[in-house]
Amino acid sequence: MKRIFSGMLVVVSLLQLSAQELYMPRNIKRAYEKGTRDISGAPGKNYWQNKGVYNVDVKVDANTKTVSGKETIVYTNNSPDNLNELAIRFVNNLHKPQSPRSGSVSKDFLSAGLKIKSFIVNGEKYDLNSDDWGTVEKVKLKSTLKSKSKAEVKIEWEYPLSVQSGREGQIDPETFYVAYSFPRISVYDDYNGWDMLPHSDRQEFYNDFNDYSFAITAPKNYVVWATGDFLNPEAVLQSEYLKRYKASLKSDKLMHIATEQEMRSGKVTQQNKWNIWKFKANHITDFCFALSNHYVWDAASVQLKTKRASVQAGYKAGAKDFEYYVDWMRYNLDWFSKNWPGVEYPYNVMTAIQGYADMEYPMMINDSSIPDNLQDARLTADHEIAHTYFPFYMGVNETRYAFMDEGWATTLEYLIGIDENGEEKAKDFYKNFRVKKWINDPSAEQDQPIITMSTQVSGSGYGNNSYVKSSLSYLALKDYLGDELFKKALHHYMDNWNGKHPVPWDYFNSMNTGSGKNLNWFFQNWFYTNNYIDLKVAGASQMNDLLTVNVANVGGFAIPFDAVLSYEDGTTEKLHFSPSVWEKDQKLTDLVIPIKKKVKSVKLDGDLFMDYSPEDNSKTFESS
Repeated sequence: MKRIFSGMLVVVSLLQLSAQELYMPRNIKRAYEKGTRDISGAPGKNYWQNKGVYNVDVKVDANTKTVSGKETIVYTNNSPDNLNELAIRFVNNLHKPQSPRSGSVSKDFLSAGLKIKSFIVNGEKYDLNSDDWGTVEKVKLKSTLKSKSKAEVKIEWEYPLSVQSGREGQIDPETFYVAYSFPRISVYDDYNGWDMLPHSDRQEFYNDFNDYSFAITAPKNYVVWATGDFLNPEAVLQSEYLKRYKASLKSDKLMHIATEQEMRSGKVTQQNKWNIWKFKANHITDFCFALSNHYVWDAASVQLKTKRASVQAGYKAGAKDFEYYVDWMRYNLDWFSKNWPGVEYPYNVMTAIQGYADMEYPMMINDSSIPDNLQDARLTADHEIAHTYFPFYMGVNETRYAFMDEGWATTLEYLIGIDENGEEKAKDFYKNFRVKKWINDPSAEQDQPIITMSTQVSGSGYGNNSYVKSSLSYLALKDYLGDELFKKALHHYMDNWNGKHPVPWDYFNSMNTGSGKNLNWFFQNWFYTNNYIDLKVAGASQMNDLLTVNVANVGGFAIPFDAVLSYEDGTTEKLHFSPSVWEKDQKLTDLVIPIKKKVKSVKLDGDLFMDYSPEDNSKTFESS
């Protein structure tokens, strides 16, 4: 038997709560004052964001390992500001020897970086030397880009693929993951202006919602997988493989579109020296692609509420885990759509490529192979596909606030893992892989507030803030509100910011409005403090038909927990207490529990919310 104590012990109306105001940085506060964001959690009446329409022709030379291209960007300045400069972001300059990075790299990671061949704005040519460019650089405009006006930017460029593949580069000498492959206009937003934070290879990304049309020139016998809709399969595939591909778009069953032998034999693609593969994706934060002349190509599709989505995988023959990927991903798209977050998968395709990154991209994932642990392999896929919603559906600034996407992907990975592996296995994985290292490490960097900007937290402290503590906060809030109200509030937040750029305060305010509760005490507790998890039984007594347990919250986080009662007759009972017990006093709570027989001992168990010092979580009563 499990009794639920959720708010019954401490009932405090919202009117009795002091309306605690959460700290906002001055720039965020100014955005609220300007009306670009609203205290309700919704975008403000003056909200705006800029947009680019990208037409990109890109060529990958498999012999020289060079990516070259030319692009036209029609950039709309929806801001109220006249812009005298453009910030150009090229993440792959991370590979230049002089670029700042979060850790050491091998020689095979290093390359010469981006070479700008030409740069034209509204017909005016610019003489640029990109030799000293980092991952983001400003270009002073010859003519001001006025508010509510457009500019046409044309760039011609090339760069080498790094030998060592991480988030992009050469997976093997004939397989390439081509991500962050084109110069783009960095985000200009309502709270920071130009996003000039350099990419360091730890924090992730922040991009505008743009429209992308790509024409990818690939060598004969190379298949291309990419973000977006595949526009011209008839032009690049031979008839048998075109037939298989089209059949996969309507099939629930795994189809082998091409084997390694078929890929190498020259049967799959049109036998031109070069083939041009065309893809298009609108209102999306990024575009990437991969190509190989020997990867196995599997595919199927899954029927969702309003559409059938294609699911594809490209991998090295013999990768046992990737043989399951299409079926796993079909399950992902269906489960995430129907359960958590319960929002239909928003795109037409999802593709997995075997690489080394364990990294998400819009409509694509680049995962390492874990053939000897299929549960781990599947949870990796779960996590990366969960990122569809955070940051891609939501447009999160991962660079500054990684917990806004990694924490949610970790939570969704756990929730779908319960369905896939059973609750016990899912909990064991979450505790061992996510929580244990953090809670058992008492060093100062582990207890930095989650709200700390992600670029200011390094090492494992970054990972624990971004993935572990933030995920625990979302699960604690789910416990506090209950599934129904939590989902209602979450959907309110997602509806507010789908296709836009939320910051943490938009999340806080949206959840307050969506739940109809003032949750600021909870957000203050979880996001603004140096708290950790450590409960203690400070005292306990039983008299007549009442057991009183004094629980000290030594660590400070407002967590849910169970009290396990062992009775003298050998029976046990588990009682659940939600974070509501900490709403009035976050340091001490008294559990007053009706009992009908003598209690031998009481033990506190946080389950996923692992305790730093579990040895003081129990009390044994002397026998009468």
